[in-house]
Formats: sequence, C-alpha cells, structure tokens
Amino acid sequence: MKKITKKLKKKLKSYNLKLKEECGVFGVSNNTDASALTALGLHALQHRGQEGCGIVSFDGKKYHSEKRFGLVGDNFSKEKVLKNLSGNYAIGHNRYSTTGENTLRNIQPFFADTNAGGIGVAHNGNLTNSITLRNKLVEDGAIFHTTSDTETIVHLIAKSKRNKTIDKIIDAIFQIQGGYALVMLTQNILIGVRDPFGIRPLVIGKLKDSYVFTSETCALDIIGAKFIRDVENGEVVFIENNELKSIKPFPLRKVRPCVFEYIYFARPDSILNGKSAYEYRKNFGIELAKENNIDADIIVPVPDSGNSAAIGFSQHLGKNFELGLIRNHYVGRTFIEPSQKIRSLGVKLKLNANKSSIKGKKIILIDDSLVRGTTSYKIVKMLYDAGAKEVHVRIACPEIRYPDFYGVDTPTKKELLAANKTNDEICDYIGAKSLKFLSIEGMYKAMGFDKRNETYPQLTDHYFTGDYPVKPIDKLGDDKITQLSLLSTASNN
Repeated sequence: MKKITKKLKKKLKSYNLKLKEECGVFGVSNNTDASALTALGLHALQHRGQEGCGIVSFDGKKYHSEKRFGLVGDNFSKEKVLKNLSGNYAIGHNRYSTTGENTLRNIQPFFADTNAGGIGVAHNGNLTNSITLRNKLVEDGAIFHTTSDTETIVHLIAKSKRNKTIDKIIDAIFQIQGGYALVMLTQNILIGVRDPFGIRPLVIGKLKDSYVFTSETCALDIIGAKFIRDVENGEVVFIENNELKSIKPFPLRKVRPCVFEYIYFARPDSILNGKSAYEYRKNFGIELAKENNIDADIIVPVPDSGNSAAIGFSQHLGKNFELGLIRNHYVGRTFIEPSQKIRSLGVKLKLNANKSSIKGKKIILIDDSLVRGTTSYKIVKMLYDAGAKEVHVRIACPEIRYPDFYGVDTPTKKELLAANKTNDEICDYIGAKSLKFLSIEGMYKAMGFDKRNETYPQLTDHYFTGDYPVKPIDKLGDDKITQLSLLSTASNN
C-alpha cells in the first residue's frame, strides 16, 4: 500500500472524504404498499440521518430506485415519487454524514446487477477493513463510483463465485470486519445481517403477512407492525416464500451492542434489550444524581438530548425541573450552512435561555454527553448572560476519551476534550462552576448490567475505555486520514 503524502492528504480533504456515519435502514416484504411503508419507516428513523434518503423496490421483474438529498418527508411524501417505486418489496436508507462528501451517488441503498441477479444494499455502520479490501478490489479491476464503504460490500457480493445469492452474501460478510447492520433486497427475498458482535442494531417486525427489518422499534410502531425480536449478533435472516429463515455462519461470540444507542442515538421510545431508551436515560440521570455533590435551585436539561436524564436527576433529588433553555425545532442544518456570518451565531440558532426561569438561580445543567466542549461553552455562557447565579454541569455518561471506528461520527482523539484535558481543565474551558461525569460503574448500574460479571452482557464501550471489540485493520492516522491510494476514485467525485 502506498504511503500517504501531504499532497494526497490535501486532495482527500478537499473532497471531504468521510468514512464514518450513523444511519437508519428499513426493509419490508410481501406488501402492496411496500414503498409507502418504507417511507414511513424512514420518517420514524429521521433522527439517524438527515442529509439524504433513498428507496429501492422490486416489482417481480424490475428494480426501481429513488434517491434524494434532505428529509424523508420533503421527498417521499409526494405521490408521484412513490408511484415510481412499484412492487411488494422495498428497502430504504437515511444517510448521516457531518463532514463527508454529500453527493447523490453516495446516498443509499446501492444497487447492482450481478450474475445471480440484481441486489440492493442499505448499510448502517462502518467497516474497519474497507480501505484494505477496496485497494485489493481495485487492483483486481473493480471500478468504484462512490467513497462509501458500502460499495465495497456490493463488489464483494458481485465477485463471489458462489451460485446462490444468499451464499454470495455470506461469502462477502466473511471478508468484512467492523460494526454493521445490512438490509438487502434481491428478487423477492428480503435479507438482514448483523455483525458478529451485534454492535449496530437491527430488529425484526411483522405486519400481517409482511416481515420488516429496521434499525429501531420506533419504525415498527409508525406502521403498526409487531416487534418480533432482535436480529442476533452474527445472524443472517431472510424472508423467502413468506417464511423467516436464519443462518448463523460465524463462530458464537458474546453480544456487544453499542452503548451510544442507549445514551444518545436511539429514539427515546425505541426498545433496547426490553426497555425503552427513555428508561435507560432516566436511570442514567438517577445514578448521576447519586454521584452528585452539589446543591442547586433548579435542574435544567440541554434539550432534547438531556431531557430524560434531567428528569431522573431531578426526581431523585426532589428538585424542580425547569426548561431553562428553549429549543427552536425549526432550525435545520441547511439553514445554518450557507454563510460564516450565519454560522457564527452558533448555538443561539437552536437554543435560547428562558430568562424568567433561570435569573438569579443556582443551576445544575444536564446533558447526555460532552465531546468537543464548544457547544457546552456557548450554553454555559448563555445561561450566565441570562442572569444565572451559578452553572454546574453534569454529564449523564462517562468521559469520551477514544474515537469510534464502527459507524458513529466522533472526532479524532486530538479533538476529544476528555482525551486531552483533566476534569478541572474541562470545567474551566466550558466556563462552569463545577463539572462531573457519570462513572462507568454508574452507567452499567443504571442499565442493569454489571461490567465485572461475565454472566451479564458486555456493551461496546470503547468510547470510554479504549476496549475495541474489533481492531481496525486499515491504518488510520491521528486525523483519521487513511492510507487511501485511490486517487482515481477521489478524482471522479
């Protein structure tokens, strides 16, 4: 593999090459309203990706594909668009990428014709060996049209010498590593795959005679489907002749779902391991309150991310919960992107202090996490400017010290505040009177897990511990620029 040069780094940065994203996937079988149901499911998963959305359907003879920039409701609520997506089978995808290249060709689901027929692929997660695989595929003559690692999966499936499509897929997933959930469609067969550790989520639902695969249970609720079960870690499930079939090709491993699904990513009403995400987050707040050593007049959440934990925190301490910050729900990313002058307004575009609730008050401010600290600094300053007497910050998860490689868009280690500063230094940086994070022990206790007891599930908690269940094979520099010697690919995007 070629050594990356400064010139290549600059070129890749100029194309905003981005390999990390947290997305939503959805698929439905055997339903005359397959595309409309998929659009509704994607709408429920909108929190997992707002930059692009797409649907691929199959009508028994032909595949149909529609991809759009922006929100699901702005694109797939139009009857004429759904009419182009005929068929009883459909899969869909919401794309999220904060700095990645946002071109139409990178919006999923991806579709390709293979010698076994067409296949559509929707992917949530990230492969830790995608660059290595990609370079090998290019050496063998493959031509890539996107900068997404999902296309690597498509190429591996197409290249497989196995006869049956399901065997081609198994052949491909034995070559990939990382955290991933896949929903695929091929000739009246709906397929779902979850990585061997179950890092990325995937659930199964049923609506009358139709099966549904999706990232979260909230997408089942919106269409009236019944939750059946999670796809197990390392499991390949597929719907053939209206029957649910299962293959477990990998050696048995202990399931390790991503802890940030519980902390932040999943919608509050989605069910994770038998409980709603809201319940877990409320329990985080309760445990954080038990570890708190500061008295205050009111408890204020950072909306909406800190709401659930702040409720648990305030109830445990018997303190008043107040909306000291009001969120503007109608400010989207499109609005704040056009100019630096607008961007410089910063957090005030989305949040404003509720002066009547906080003036002269000693406040405990609750949020779900603290990453770079820039937003926390602006919020703390806003509260003081609005007349708060004291602002004490409490974070309902441990310190984030390590970056992610499995599909969550986290900054590099040099940008993670807790990786480079002590608690006191972070407190000074954000301008708070005091700062405390939930302990790792408190986090596990809140979830009903015991980290030290092997009889309980172990989460993927590398954000806090550096314990990565799957080690990255691709060589990553501290700035996450990979040794990607695919200048031809970058030049085509």
